[in-house]
Amino acid sequence: MLPPTAMPLSPITALGPLDGRYEKKVSELRTYFSEYALIKFRVHVEVEWLIALSLESGIAECQPLSARTISELRARTVSFSLIDAERVKAIEATTNHDVKAVEYWLRETFAHIAEVERIKSFIHFACTSEDINNLSHGLMLTAAREHVLVPALQRIHDKLAALSHTHAALPMLARTHGQPATPTTVGKEMANVAYRLQRAKSAIAHAEVLGKINGAVGNYNAHLSAYSQLNWAAFGQNFVESLGLVFNPYTTQIEPHDYMAELFDAVARANTILIDLDRDIWSYISHGYFKQKVKAGEIGSSTMPHKVNPIDFENSEGNLGLANVVLRHLAEKLPISRMQRDLTDSTVLRNMGVAFGYSLLAYESLLRGLDKLEVNPQRLSEDLNANWDVLAEPIQTIMRKYNIADAYEQLKALTRGKGGLTQAAMQAFVKTLPISDADKVTLINMTPASYIGIATTLAQKI
Repeated sequence: MLPPTAMPLSPITALGPLDGRYEKKVSELRTYFSEYALIKFRVHVEVEWLIALSLESGIAECQPLSARTISELRARTVSFSLIDAERVKAIEATTNHDVKAVEYWLRETFAHIAEVERIKSFIHFACTSEDINNLSHGLMLTAAREHVLVPALQRIHDKLAALSHTHAALPMLARTHGQPATPTTVGKEMANVAYRLQRAKSAIAHAEVLGKINGAVGNYNAHLSAYSQLNWAAFGQNFVESLGLVFNPYTTQIEPHDYMAELFDAVARANTILIDLDRDIWSYISHGYFKQKVKAGEIGSSTMPHKVNPIDFENSEGNLGLANVVLRHLAEKLPISRMQRDLTDSTVLRNMGVAFGYSLLAYESLLRGLDKLEVNPQRLSEDLNANWDVLAEPIQTIMRKYNIADAYEQLKALTRGKGGLTQAAMQAFVKTLPISDADKVTLINMTPASYIGIATTLAQKI
């Protein structure tokens, strides 16, 4: 065994699979959840706070910045680079405080602009670190939700809807409790999930993202000590809302993160729906209802050459489980903070990208699996034709229509646990019933494949 050594970071030496084996599949999330991203969002919030103070507060000592200077400040925020972030980290090595390092970087970076130099004392004015952090986290979540998470879920929904329409009328034996049950259609089963996912996606998209900028314990103490005449609560609300966030007027030193719990719970619910889908598709494949397109060169088993394993659905299920473990810990932990502030949320919040990373990885695996699916109509038909006893339901229902005694019990005696009941046997029983000729014809002409209710219509409407 080699002694432990420090290894250079690369996808093959990364401690975790999101930055290692799966790095290319989730790399877009670095834009929103990396250390670089957090620093960049902090710079954005600090710059916008300075601009708002100069233009909207009416504070005489904070002279209005010119349009040209504002444009330069915002452009520099947009162009914030890895080199810039490394400089902030270098400053942090001295300050041992990440947000203060951003403040010092801003002073250093814009020292050449006379207008900024004159009002540099208003950079981070009256702010506690959490004023900057909570707004940065809110912007990170908003952007990642809009540009990555919701679009990925929409792609899954669209694929499911397409499968619903394509196979709307293709009969399939349902399996309640894993046993043969009333038939449905392949498309209708896909539509069920598409509808659930649409609701879950909507909950994610419409979850409020809150923010605050009210000082050390949420009362604008420092603000009022300097400028008591200013309505800081209204000013803070306008600023938070200008960032596209919902203003929270009641906080301690931290925004209490209840909205985060709501958002993370919503994502976990969507993930749970997809775990359900992964397991069902896995089962349908095992029953032969679906085949999987074979990829050239791909190996299913190191010893069994014939295997085409449902690995995409298994990968998706596993990663959704990991995502939900992290999401639920975030949702349970973040709203809890001792007294007016403790730092347990700080380290936990750095794992938002982990939760979203495993989610995104799972979504991509699921999509890849869905793209490989090929329906097997022959197997579906065989399964239906082997289970004529599922027509016990409509037969006993029509018997009830005629008030025939013990209708359910008669069909139970005929079918339950028997298996292999033939079409002829079912039709022979129907012919003995004291019902109208029209209803007899209906039942005699009925097959497991035709007994699908309005499944086709429902699948086409999704």
